[in-house]
Amino acid sequence: MKENYYKKGIKIFWLDEAEPEYSFYDFDNYRYYLGPNVQIGNIYPKCYAQTFYEGMEKEGQKNILNLLRCAWAGSQKYGALVWSGDIHSSFESMRNQFSAGLNMAIAGIPWWTTDIGGFHGGNPGDPAFREIFVRWFQYGTFCPVMRLHGDREPHTAPLSEVRGGRCHSGGPNEVWSYGEEVYDICKKYMLIRENLKPYISDAMTAAHEKGTPVISPMFYHFPEEGECWNSSDEYMFGDKLLIAPVMYSGLTSRTVYLPAGKKWFDVWSRKEYQGGQVLNVDCSIDLIPVFSCDENICKYFA
Repeated sequence: MKENYYKKGIKIFWLDEAEPEYSFYDFDNYRYYLGPNVQIGNIYPKCYAQTFYEGMEKEGQKNILNLLRCAWAGSQKYGALVWSGDIHSSFESMRNQFSAGLNMAIAGIPWWTTDIGGFHGGNPGDPAFREIFVRWFQYGTFCPVMRLHGDREPHTAPLSEVRGGRCHSGGPNEVWSYGEEVYDICKKYMLIRENLKPYISDAMTAAHEKGTPVISPMFYHFPEEGECWNSSDEYMFGDKLLIAPVMYSGLTSRTVYLPAGKKWFDVWSRKEYQGGQVLNVDCSIDLIPVFSCDENICKYFA
């Protein structure tokens, strides 16, 4: 890797298949030098990240960060930016990623991302998939890392009959590939993400200095609230933004619980609410419910 990539100027790596990937997941029968897979198999992704990190560190590189498909306890020490793998393009899969990301965060790994829209399947011309894509894009705006990736349908024909040219390629997956309505929504949220850079930088600094998750389950910031321990469909992005993703098809409204003891502001309407109540809020296709306990944060959504 050093000879063929690093010395040629590559300073960040996309480290795929970090599990490792098996053809058959018969863990009882796999053996490594250190012991059976059921005892030590999960350290593989940590060691994978460590291998690259320590090599790059030895070369004098600072602020090392690599994108990995898997992680385990301790991976955060080795610059691991983790994404959730080649997941299905569906609302069910989106809900799974929502849970996985919060579990990853509370386990001490702050850098988290998903393939927006899922990886496998999904045709940009399909109205049903466009809805999934929009809702996932909105959720991705309020993740530690926001990135678009996927193997879209229909695949394009091979470019040639030699080497890599023989491979089929996924269909278009740029934000303008989904029609004008979706494109306008994507532009709206990309601008919000840009506007939020100062806020996100503060959240990243807290993660670096204190280990504070960038995204977190509601109980992390509001441990005294029983309702927050029961929450399974909203989360905090930083310490001032409450995010309530839309993770089911066809919804135009959803309920949101606002923790007690604070005033909350709907970032879209600027309307003020007292905490400790459940609201039924609008979530038309261009809106993801977002509330802030700091009115000044609302300016980023203008």
